[in-house]
Amino acid sequence: MMFRSLTFVLGLSTALLALTAMAEDSTSSADPLDTLMCERGKLLLNDSFATGPGKSWRIAKGKWESVDGATQGSELKEDMHGAVIRVNRPVRNFVVQYSFKLDGTKGTTLSINDAKGHNSRVLLNEKGFSVRKDDHDHAGPDKAELLQTVRTKIAPGQWHTLVVECNGPEFLARLDGKLVAYGSHKAIDVDKTNFGLTVGGESASFKNLSIWEAKPKSDWSATKAKIVAQSNK
Repeated sequence: MMFRSLTFVLGLSTALLALTAMAEDSTSSADPLDTLMCERGKLLLNDSFATGPGKSWRIAKGKWESVDGATQGSELKEDMHGAVIRVNRPVRNFVVQYSFKLDGTKGTTLSINDAKGHNSRVLLNEKGFSVRKDDHDHAGPDKAELLQTVRTKIAPGQWHTLVVECNGPEFLARLDGKLVAYGSHKAIDVDKTNFGLTVGGESASFKNLSIWEAKPKSDWSATKAKIVAQSNK
């Protein structure tokens, strides 16, 4: 009887651990999620990040390593700069999808460059996320411009999935298939050269990053009207 009870307890514990793992991974997806603005086209990059950054990535700053089946980036104090990795993928309009986990970082971004420098980015921290047109040269008159900020709690220690869409001057980020930050700026409408992930302060983890070419959806005008109306409430 005692053996049977112990077996039951062990089986129950295993099941609970499995359910916990499933819950923790519920917002981390390797499968393409629905898009709002763009149709996915040719796949340009697919990196699971399971064993660290793939060969296509260049480590510019910080420490990047494989941790628990994902890639973790951490800022190094001696760098006096956030951790950065970049990958070259020439494209104009795109869809990017990846999962991330905040592990103590004060902020992480998806950074998009063009031939002249920083073009645009999505900024994420525990208090929410933003889409931004970046400052190209830091010398003026061009300046960084926030397009929209969404205030929401992004729970640390949990996986979240971000889908980012760009078509012409329009730029959109969607968190966990729900909340949307959207904006438009003519400076975004140029050929992009590379994509980067940045981490400020302590670490953040990443997995399942993919980049596709993109074209606008036929029903984007109607969807856009709903997004704009919602953001004006």
